[in-house]
Amino acid sequence: MGLVTHALVGLLGTGSWVAINGVWVELPLLVPSTPEGWLLPSCLTLALQLANVGPLLVTLAHRFRPGWLHEGATIYALLALGSLACLLLAFFWGQTSVVGSSRHSTALLALFFCLALVDCTSSVTFLPYMQRLQPPYLATYFAGEGLSGLLPGLVALGQGVGVVRCVNGSRGGNSTAGLLAEYQEARFSVSAFFLFLSAMMAFSLGAFAFLNHLLATQRARAKEGDQVPMESVGGQPESQDPAGGSFGSGTYSGSQMGYIFGLLGWVNALTNGVLPAVQSYSCLPYGDAAYHLSTALASLANPLACVLGMCLPSRSLVLMGALSFVGSLLACYIMAMAVLSPCPPLLHGPHGAILIVLCWVLFVGFLSYVKLMIGMVLRDKGHSALVWCGAVVQLGSMVGALTLFPLVSIYSLFHPGDPCNTSCPV
Repeated sequence: MGLVTHALVGLLGTGSWVAINGVWVELPLLVPSTPEGWLLPSCLTLALQLANVGPLLVTLAHRFRPGWLHEGATIYALLALGSLACLLLAFFWGQTSVVGSSRHSTALLALFFCLALVDCTSSVTFLPYMQRLQPPYLATYFAGEGLSGLLPGLVALGQGVGVVRCVNGSRGGNSTAGLLAEYQEARFSVSAFFLFLSAMMAFSLGAFAFLNHLLATQRARAKEGDQVPMESVGGQPESQDPAGGSFGSGTYSGSQMGYIFGLLGWVNALTNGVLPAVQSYSCLPYGDAAYHLSTALASLANPLACVLGMCLPSRSLVLMGALSFVGSLLACYIMAMAVLSPCPPLLHGPHGAILIVLCWVLFVGFLSYVKLMIGMVLRDKGHSALVWCGAVVQLGSMVGALTLFPLVSIYSLFHPGDPCNTSCPV
């Protein structure tokens, strides 16, 4: 039953962010068909940040009304809402209406807000639910969360999203000549992609229902005096830490807990808010292949780091700090390449592309390991600590995203590279 439980937990983790990640990777196909154009990512970013009202309300409920919020029912509702919203997107994503004096993608934005509400709130519901399971399953959950970015990316890659072909600019009478970037037509529709996301959310819902049933059966057997060990389905007695309880006893002082939460906020600000906003600027000058490799391999680094954390766990605060420092240095290099776009160093030749891809992979891998280790530390502290863990994850992500939003969308500090042409000196 251990492998079955790992699979169910992994599917639950995948459902945490698969919908939002799926919409982001589909943007190259959504943007040309929406009245907002390339303002659409900014509108979606605003909707995503507004959805943080969900984790705020859940955190406040745990703080002021302990035990009032039924965690299982909340997760059922979130996964059902996510599956339904993805299904509706498949049919209505292109519907527009006039708001004020201009036309907007009201259906897309409204349903995206529902998905954002689901995914943001998952941080303070799915993660605390893992308190009911043995510690090794937390690594599986984080690995599944990492797959929530990898799987939609691979499907979108198979769909042909963002695949560029360089064509002769003089073709068709264009006197400017040179090479022009031409995006290839997708192999299947946006609606089919949203149906895939709906199926992923439905699988996650089914996995949670089965997992919840296993745990309920285990608790019933324990009450009847059955001698089946708790580890047989990975469960842990809920009485050890009731919902809304205190952080419990532990070996960490108040200052150390502040350090852990500060590190958690910083790491998530980088991985979920700051660096994703500039990934295209840091990679595209080195070519379309470098960009796609960085996104695919970095997404793969997340679950691999969680597998490593499962095999080699460490609760050393010194190691967490050291890995975070190295990850921050890598983030500085990536940010520098984005600022220098479209003419970063080592542009000509393979070394620059190899270096930027390697930096992305190591950056995501190191900080994913740190997030997992912090999650394990806070899991030992109890259910309430995991609730606050999810809240800090969302807070750090929100601060990072809002910090970069004006620099990217308003002040245009970053300039994209052309995958087919460069006027940079050799």
